[in-house]
Amino acid sequence: MTFPVPVHRMSDDEFHLLRDCIYAHCGIYFDRDSKYILEKRLSHRLTDLNLHTFYDYYHFLKYNRNKEQEIMDIMDVLTTNETYFFRESFQLKAFSDEIIPELIKIKSARGNRTLRIWSAGCSSGEEPYTIAMLLSTIPELSGWKIEIIGTDISQKVLQHARRAVYGKSSFRATEDVDLRRFFHQQDDCYKVNDSIRELVTISHLNLFDTHHLTMLGKVDLIFCRNVIIYFDQAAKKRVIESFHSALYDGGFLLLGHSESLMNITTLFSLRHFKNDMIYQKPDRFSAGGTL
Repeated sequence: MTFPVPVHRMSDDEFHLLRDCIYAHCGIYFDRDSKYILEKRLSHRLTDLNLHTFYDYYHFLKYNRNKEQEIMDIMDVLTTNETYFFRESFQLKAFSDEIIPELIKIKSARGNRTLRIWSAGCSSGEEPYTIAMLLSTIPELSGWKIEIIGTDISQKVLQHARRAVYGKSSFRATEDVDLRRFFHQQDDCYKVNDSIRELVTISHLNLFDTHHLTMLGKVDLIFCRNVIIYFDQAAKKRVIESFHSALYDGGFLLLGHSESLMNITTLFSLRHFKNDMIYQKPDRFSAGGTL
C-alpha cells in the first residue's frame, strides 16, 4: 500500500522567503495567489529531507552544502514543460519560408555560410529538433555549418531531450510523412534520426546566469516560446536584454504567440512577415545586419 505525501502548510512569511529565493535564482515569479502551488509542489522535498517546516527548507536552500543541487532539482517540479513537434505552424512557416531565405541571402553575400540558432527553454527537445528538421529540407543550406543550441533550466527534461525518444503526445502536430522521414520506431515510441540529432546540442542553462549566457556566443536567431510568461516585468526585461546582446545585428527573436515585448523594451522592431509577426534586432550599420 502506498500513502500520499503529506502537504505541509506554508505560512505567508515562509512563502515570501521561498518565492524570493527562487526568483533570485532564475526569475520565475510566484504571486500571492500561487502560494498553494509552491506549498503543494515542494511539500515532498520536506518529507524527503526530513525537514519539519518550510522555514527549515529555506534554511537548507540558503546554507546547506547541497543547496545548489537542491535548487537545480526543484526546477523540475516548478516548471511546466508542455511541448510537441512542429508547434505554432504559422510561426514555423515564417521561419523556414521567409526568415531563413533572408538570412541565407545576407550571409552568402558576405561569404559567411554558418547559422547558429538558440532554442532557449527547449524543454524535452521537440523545438530544437523541429528546427533541425525544417533546416534539413532547405537545399540552399547544403554545405553550411549549422548549429542549434537547445537549453533549459530543468535537468530532467534535458535528459529526455538528449535521449530524443518520444511518445504519442509529442506528435499531435506531426504529419505522417515527417514521422517517417525524421524518426525511426523504438519499441512503442519514436527516436529522432541521427542526421537530425547531430545538428543539435543540448545544454543546461539558467537564463539568469549572465556568465554562462556570455559563453554561449553570438547567434543569428533565438526561439524563446512560452518561457517569459513565468517572469515578472523586471525579470522579463533582464532576459530580453540578454537576448538582445546574444543576437547579431539584424537577428531575430521568436516568442510564443501569447507573448509580447510591449511595455518591456523598445530594443526590438516588430517585422510583419507574410505568415507571422517576428521581433528583429535593428541593424546599426546597414540593411541586413552583421550576420
